[in-house]
Amino acid sequence: MITIDNLTKYYGNNRAVNHISFTINDNEILGFLGPNGAGKSTTMNMIAGYLPMSDGKVTIYGSDITKEPVKAKKNIGYLPEIPPVYPDMKVKEYLSFCAGLKQVPMGKRKSEIERVMGLLKIKDMEGRLIRNLSKGYKQRVGFAQALLGNPKFLILDEPTVGLDPNQVAEVRAIIKDLKKEHSVIFSSHILSEVSAVCDRVIIINKGEIRAIDTIENLEKSFTASRVLHIKVKGEQDKAASIIGMTDGVTNINSVDSDGDGVYSFTVTLEGDSDKIRDNIMSECISHGLSILEIYTDKPNLESVFIELINRPVKKSGLQELLDETPDESQKTTAEKEEK
Repeated sequence: MITIDNLTKYYGNNRAVNHISFTINDNEILGFLGPNGAGKSTTMNMIAGYLPMSDGKVTIYGSDITKEPVKAKKNIGYLPEIPPVYPDMKVKEYLSFCAGLKQVPMGKRKSEIERVMGLLKIKDMEGRLIRNLSKGYKQRVGFAQALLGNPKFLILDEPTVGLDPNQVAEVRAIIKDLKKEHSVIFSSHILSEVSAVCDRVIIINKGEIRAIDTIENLEKSFTASRVLHIKVKGEQDKAASIIGMTDGVTNINSVDSDGDGVYSFTVTLEGDSDKIRDNIMSECISHGLSILEIYTDKPNLESVFIELINRPVKKSGLQELLDETPDESQKTTAEKEEK
């Protein structure tokens, strides 16, 4: 198990990551979501031990990344957002170099390099200079180095950037298969990708965690507010009045005319959407309106994500004051000296 406790990062007076805590279970794929600048890469860099933390603790299978960095990092395979490849090296040469850095035993090094090249389908590129590879192949070479040594914990920051749709599908399949023997945390802006492979997701914004749960539970938690689409035939004002006065309808967002007295309404609901839909249908029919189509938009990961990152965080006046005055005790020595 990987445990992240009270992880915090300051850049000067700017708090990029704000006391976040979560765990990554064995054989779990955890998605890490957030808008640009949310603190995802900073968090992943701290978990990997690449970036010093201002406060908090990261424990990798019982080893503190700060107190036992060598022992902890032996369990980590890391693919940062920009693949850490050397352009003047050949692919196999680079992987051999990385295997040496990871202290893969000499007797196993050749077979291990062959294994990761086969897994990422870069065997045909082993003799080519990395600088001459496409962006997608450079990404795959970076992914291959993360897998060298078969670490138990993989950190993947945007692992499918630069890949074509066929390659994306292949990498998704690899990530899902890795779950059998590894724990994985990866970030992506492609929400369909996260939905396809993740057991749980974390949504982060402005350095703070907004939600941690399974995708299914997150979607269920947002069923209180839904959008209803209804197409009716009849008088527009009459239909709008009936729909708008139904209990549970909070707003008529738009009305479109399809011609011949047919109108499409988009309506926001609050409460039991099935009951509200049935009431609208009953009222419309009783007033001589014909229902041609009616359906509800169900929440998906995209709608949950958008609502969570745009939802304001309520803070007390004291908390706002504390946020504006960073705690000196939570900064590293180097950061204090910058002031």
